[in-house]
Amino acid sequence: MNVADLPLLLRLRAQAGWNQTEADLRRFLDLSPNGSFVADWNGAPAGTVCTFVFGSTAWIAMVLVEPSLRGRGVGTALMEHALAHLDGLGTDRVRLDATPLGRPVYERLGFVAEYDILRHEGVVPDSVPRLDESVRAATPDQVERAIRLDGSVTGADRAALLTRLYGERPDLFRSIGRDGEVEGYVILRPGERAWQIGPCLGTEHCGRQLFAEAFGLMQKQRVYVDIPEANRAAIAAAEAIGLRVQRTLTRMCRGPRPAERTAMIWASSGPEKG
Repeated sequence: MNVADLPLLLRLRAQAGWNQTEADLRRFLDLSPNGSFVADWNGAPAGTVCTFVFGSTAWIAMVLVEPSLRGRGVGTALMEHALAHLDGLGTDRVRLDATPLGRPVYERLGFVAEYDILRHEGVVPDSVPRLDESVRAATPDQVERAIRLDGSVTGADRAALLTRLYGERPDLFRSIGRDGEVEGYVILRPGERAWQIGPCLGTEHCGRQLFAEAFGLMQKQRVYVDIPEANRAAIAAAEAIGLRVQRTLTRMCRGPRPAERTAMIWASSGPEKG
């Protein structure tokens, strides 16, 4: 895949009703220029898949097939090609967030369910107060510390992704901490259908503060927040302002599960990159 394929990816994304913008899709290609692929059917584009490598962990996303060509093995062929590519790079594991439609395909390819991600959606009310002035726009030094925290929580090296997101909108990368350390962070970014809140990582105390900051910034805006099902405090905070579950995704893994501290994940970055 290359930038000439962006109209195809945008069209398939629109048909699926997904939230990625053109800026998101360009970021995918920039971060993984050799890891995204297009399938053809009788000489015409039929589907897409994108892969990303975060240290020992790889991620698969944007598995999309032309609706008229579903059920003909295009999605399976895309996945097999993507997995062969990642296996050739020597990654320890491959992860993805599966829709109910895609999950059976992934299970046949050796993926195992880890846990559910609940997408919460809604319009943030205009009465959400910010709780803590210690949550601020991150400085470059704080971003570096946030990257180290992210690696310790997720077991992945997402430095390139987080650095890119900070470079695009530094005002939307917020962190919290004491004595020069970063104990949590949250990133916001615009989407085609709603603002995406996430990733957001931190202890329960920090997570509450970061959510309050994010919701305060997003007053009167429609938002998506993808929360691990086990993080009941995060779910309670989202539902307290009126957000409701829109859909359920299943996080799946092929290979050994990562050393991930799920309790500190208040929101994933979305199904594109975990």
